[in-house]
Amino acid sequence: MNNKLFVANLAYSITEDALRDIFAQHGEVVSVKIVTDTFTGRSKGFGFVEMVSKEAASAAVQALNNKDVDGRGLKVDFAKPREEGAPRGDRPGRSFDRGGSSSGSQGGFRKRF
Repeated sequence: MNNKLFVANLAYSITEDALRDIFAQHGEVVSVKIVTDTFTGRSKGFGFVEMVSKEAASAAVQALNNKDVDGRGLKVDFAKPREEGAPRGDRPGRSFDRGGSSSGSQGGFRKRF
């Protein structure tokens, strides 16, 4: 168990400072990061909060999971550590190879007569 929490179902208008204040009621907060869209800068509705200790993180999960904040029920749980060498992006393991055939036939099928 670590000190980093995954927070989902955030209101798009919430700021990192406001999120820090919510979690600070349950222990010292080390860092807050709301994930934003690269192109628009708009919140994606989730983020991460790192607490100073496992105890503080556990207390925050107990107190804040399903709590209504700005009309939305927060989902708070311990973040899973990223695997070494794991792909980054919106869909882990997604490849840009769309399949098909390099021979130019559609869908890789050949007509047989």
